[in-house]
Amino acid sequence: MRAVIQRVSRASSTPGGSIGPGLCVLLGIAEGDEEADAIRLAAKVARLRIFEDDEGKFDRSLLDTGGEALVVSQFTLIADTAKGNRPSFSDAARPEVADPIYERFAQTLRELGLNVETGVFGARMSVELVNDGPVTIILE
Repeated sequence: MRAVIQRVSRASSTPGGSIGPGLCVLLGIAEGDEEADAIRLAAKVARLRIFEDDEGKFDRSLLDTGGEALVVSQFTLIADTAKGNRPSFSDAARPEVADPIYERFAQTLRELGLNVETGVFGARMSVELVNDGPVTIILE
């Protein structure tokens, strides 16, 4: 499982939802990933201290700030580019496996008390965001 987390002042997915200040999470689910991985990674995202405190230091999390999260499924994060110029997506989980894990990730964030919007799993989406900082972190 791989997540690209971007601190945003706003973000939206069409189709899907939109958020104000918080995090845009692009989530790729690989073969072998399980619900427990989604729960662990969601908890890490919620507690990741990438928001500034009063002294300008990264010391506040999404939970601390009351920010929102936009979670967008993105199987292309699991691309293998080791051979040739065309990415292989054979390591990405099949949709019937990935969708429930993706939903569990979003649900875990909600259970932690966050407002969460999502894209539409499997849909071709247009994602817009204003990266705040810019701050972008990759988690696995």
